[in-house]
Amino acid sequence: QVQLVESGGGLVQAGGSLRLSCTTSGSIFSLNVMAWYRQAPGKQREMVAQITSGGTTFYANSAKGRFTISRDNAKNTVYLQMNSLKPEDTAVYYCAGALRVGDAINYWGHGTQVTVSS
Repeated sequence: QVQLVESGGGLVQAGGSLRLSCTTSGSIFSLNVMAWYRQAPGKQREMVAQITSGGTTFYANSAKGRFTISRDNAKNTVYLQMNSLKPEDTAVYYCAGALRVGDAINYWGHGTQVTVSS
């Protein structure tokens, strides 16, 4: 069983930056796809960015040019660097993992709150 633990959320002013981290209890080699999702109050959870074990990345339009996802397999950790933050980025951010590309998410973290003030 793989457990995902997020950290790095917090309160930041618009235009600021945050880096989220997601550490797995087991080897992330077993998770071909790692991703970050977010859910704002009253909205559905949405995918923000994902990265495969081979390093292929995909970003939601809202994240392109501002967010960068990366993974450190040696540290079993995935990161989300968020720059130029906007109030509309305010949400709970969840780390997620899937065993194979195209699979539904197999594992979820508990989430970390990101609040961007205007």
